[in-house]
Amino acid sequence: MSKPRHLKLGAMVHGVGHGWGEWRHPNAQPNASTSFGFYKQQTELAEAAKFDFVFIADSLHIHAKSSPHYLNRFEPLTILSALAAITTHIGLVATVTVSYTEPYQVARQFSSLDHISGGRAGWNVVTSWLSGTADNFGKAEHPPHAVRYRIAKEHVNAVKGLWDSWEDDAFAYNKQSGEFFTPSKLHALNHKGEFFSVKGPLNIARSRQGQPVIFQAGTSEDGRNFAAENSDAIFVHVDSIEEGLAYAQDLKRRAKGFGRDANSLSILPGIRPIVGRDQAEVESRYQQAVDLVTVEDAIVALGRPFNDHDFSKYPLDAPFPELGDLGSNSQKGGSDRIKQLAKDE
Repeated sequence: MSKPRHLKLGAMVHGVGHGWGEWRHPNAQPNASTSFGFYKQQTELAEAAKFDFVFIADSLHIHAKSSPHYLNRFEPLTILSALAAITTHIGLVATVTVSYTEPYQVARQFSSLDHISGGRAGWNVVTSWLSGTADNFGKAEHPPHAVRYRIAKEHVNAVKGLWDSWEDDAFAYNKQSGEFFTPSKLHALNHKGEFFSVKGPLNIARSRQGQPVIFQAGTSEDGRNFAAENSDAIFVHVDSIEEGLAYAQDLKRRAKGFGRDANSLSILPGIRPIVGRDQAEVESRYQQAVDLVTVEDAIVALGRPFNDHDFSKYPLDAPFPELGDLGSNSQKGGSDRIKQLAKDE
């Protein structure tokens, strides 16, 4: 008999919220994005509710019109290391980009979080779509979309290789013989690729779970292939059961093509539930949330997947503009989705 399947639930702890208006709610804590007390409360609630993980999103570029949470928030690995000390079971997933980090640095940081938490770390692999990120890291230009996924594949493979630097029982700790570790169980990586050169080995032992769990959110062609080949868990935004099923079937087909067990993938659609005692209270809370968002802020939000394109220059009541390839080098999956929705409706 097959093993029973269990629903996997994760909670995105997102400070003052995903959008521009949530912080204005009468009960909102305006500094939640940099409040350890808020993150502690949210994570403890999720753990008590038997959620599988908490998830910290991230990006590395802001401007004056960015959403309040983007403007002022914790670095993911720092806050998760603190949360690891006050939790016991819940997974801790941090977003870290491959386009603006080095594999050795990332491997060491996540292995440290895995040790601190007793084997509960997860890495959400992103390639960074906002071109302004390059300006914060002394780069002449932001890598094109296809190049970013080549970087991602090599980066992740190098990190995984570094996580295997030490065999599980490499550290002997034999005080009588003086053998701190067994030399034959230490392995250098000696990686030389298109984007990275990493000798290794990593200076921290394998953790309890061996390697942190890999998360990814891929909807473009490159993103889907990367997720199917490398990820353990995949985020997706869908608007219907049918769309979700089609996405899952596509990812599993691609995973099989990479020689993986398709049933080992956890495909996790994102939801934003509004909870109330009855339908009327839910509708009231929904309308309250809508009323906190201005049209001006909504226009800024629309521009996010298009590398913060300024949509305010178009007439509000005119048809959606023809944008050509705009968005294809930023958040391709998200921008393509919006273009298609506008075309269809």
